[in-house]
Amino acid sequence: MFWADAKKARRIKTNMWKHNIKFHQLPYREMEHLRQFRRDVTKCLFLGIISIPPFANYLVFLLMYLFPRQLLIQHFWTPKQQIDFLDIYHALRKQSHPEILCYLEKVIPLVSDAGLRWHMTELCTKIQHGTHPTVHDILALRQCFSNHPLGMNQLHALQMKALSRAMLLTPHLPPFLLRRRLNTHMAVIHQLDKALAKLGVGQLTLQEVKSACYLRGLNSTHIAEEKCRTWLGEWLQISCSLKEAELSLLLHNVVLLSVNYIGTRR
Repeated sequence: MFWADAKKARRIKTNMWKHNIKFHQLPYREMEHLRQFRRDVTKCLFLGIISIPPFANYLVFLLMYLFPRQLLIQHFWTPKQQIDFLDIYHALRKQSHPEILCYLEKVIPLVSDAGLRWHMTELCTKIQHGTHPTVHDILALRQCFSNHPLGMNQLHALQMKALSRAMLLTPHLPPFLLRRRLNTHMAVIHQLDKALAKLGVGQLTLQEVKSACYLRGLNSTHIAEEKCRTWLGEWLQISCSLKEAELSLLLHNVVLLSVNYIGTRR
């Protein structure tokens, strides 16, 4: 399966080179294939490096048996492992949610516009009371996330560490690298969202829908297909309304839109 993915990725890259196509110009499925393949290659490279010394391949097989979640790509997980491992990963990113929401509450006094300050207070209150915010609730705050106090360039190191954990990215990097990585990661998701909006959520298979929701912060493993499609539609409404300078809102949306969604409060 991995070799088939590698051949497909090579075919896509060759086509991009021949026709001078940029990543953001690709159809959704090709963009998503390249994104996932890059992640899989990272794991495979690590295993390749540690298997270089003589007889180390025996150790590699042992490590893969003992740590399948960390070392094996999803193609080699059993159906039960798929559910269990995705639950574990979501539990890890969920640990950062209270910290991220706490930071949002702390910046409310720093919002100069009274109307935006009211909207931010209302949003935080809704989430505290277990209410799922609407698309309008979130988009009303886009100005706060394009510059001070919550723009990408205004985020503090601790905020970026918490947001990195929410995206299943390592928080153990210097602040300037954390900011760069978050920017790059959200830019890719933003490009995927635009391509997906062109394709239409209705064109996705069940597995594609579940994977798309999980990537964007929702633990879709225990949520019905219809609810997943509804949530993904809400995400796309928000994402496709944002400009590049407002990607900090899309980053925070990983928490804002998922934390109280139906079936996620477990």
